[in-house]
Amino acid sequence: MELLSPMQLALIGLVFVWSGFVRSGLGFGGAVLALPFLLFIHNDPIFFLPLIAVHLLIFSSWMAITNYRKVNRGRSKQENISTIDWHYLKRALLIMIIPKLIGVFGLLTMPPQVMTSIIFVVVFGYAIGYIINKPFQSNNKVLDAVFLILGGYVSGASLIGAPLIVAVFASHVAKEKLRDTLFVLWFILVLIKVIAFALAGVDFQWIHHLWLLPLVTVGHVLGQMLHARLVNASTPVFYRFMGSALLIISILGLYKAWLV
Repeated sequence: MELLSPMQLALIGLVFVWSGFVRSGLGFGGAVLALPFLLFIHNDPIFFLPLIAVHLLIFSSWMAITNYRKVNRGRSKQENISTIDWHYLKRALLIMIIPKLIGVFGLLTMPPQVMTSIIFVVVFGYAIGYIINKPFQSNNKVLDAVFLILGGYVSGASLIGAPLIVAVFASHVAKEKLRDTLFVLWFILVLIKVIAFALAGVDFQWIHHLWLLPLVTVGHVLGQMLHARLVNASTPVFYRFMGSALLIISILGLYKAWLV
C-alpha cells in the first residue's frame, strides 16, 4: 500500500471498518460488501485478498469461540452443547473442496482485469437479488449442490461466495447453529486460500495489519452492538440500500476495468 495516496489509504481504512461491521452484524458478507469498494479504490484483487483473508481467520474463530462459551456458560463439560452442525459442515465441504481449489488456482493465474470483472459480475447478481428482496435461495438437492459448487469456486477466486453458500446452509442447519457453523466454514475455506497464497509467495502486507486490524475491530464491535437491529427490524431496508449501492459500484467497476 506504500504506493497509494493518503486519500486512498483513508478510504481503504473506512472500508475495512465497514467490513468488520457487516461481518459481525450479519454473520456473513464482510468480503462481498467490502471488496467492490476496495477494487474501486485500487483495481487489484490479489492486493486486498490476503488482508481480508487474515481478518476472516481472526474474527471467524473469535466469534465461534465467543458464542460457544456464551451458550455453555455455567454448564459442566458433560452438559456442553455444540453450536456447530459438524455433520452438515463435513457434507458440504466434500462438495465444495474441488471447486474451491479450482477457484484459488484461477485467482493466481488470471490477469487482474479478468478476475476483477468476474467479481463485479457476481456482485451485480447479488445486488439485483438484494434490491428485489429475493436473495439466492435453495430448495432441492440439485440446486444445493450447484450453489455449493459455485459458492466454493467464487470463494476460492475472490472470497465473495457467502450469499450462495448461506442460501444452502440456511435450509439445512438449525437457526441456533447456523451462525457458528458458517463461521467455522469461513475459517476452513479461508485457511485453504491463505495456504495457497503462502505457497505462491503472495505478499500478505503484514505491516499494514498494524493499522487495519484495529479499524476492523472497531467495525466488529459496532456490528455486534447493532446485530439484533440489523437482522430483525431493518434487514429488508438494509439489503435494498446495500443492493443499490453494490449495483452502482459494480457498474462503475466494470467501466473502470475495461473502458478507462
